[in-house]
Amino acid sequence: MSSYAELLAQKKLLDEQIANARKAESEQALQTVLQLVQEFGFTAQQVFPWKPQPKKVAAKYRDPATGATWSGRGKPPQWIAGKDRTPFVIA
Repeated sequence: MSSYAELLAQKKLLDEQIANARKAESEQALQTVLQLVQEFGFTAQQVFPWKPQPKKVAAKYRDPATGATWSGRGKPPQWIAGKDRTPFVIA
């Protein structure tokens, strides 16, 4: 049976080998990806699809009783529906 110190030395050697193998394989994978992108003319959006973050609209109206807010877009909430909106405007 191996001693604790011997096992730690083996672990350190294995960790180094793993790091070296990962680095070599990742470099090869990156070269393959770059070659395919160049060959087929892929765009960044095709390779790494993303959606732009929706822009939040600032609230324009606030209910003084509850603190609820509304941006003025879409269906008005019950607390402002059918009323004059001037008193609810956020300054």
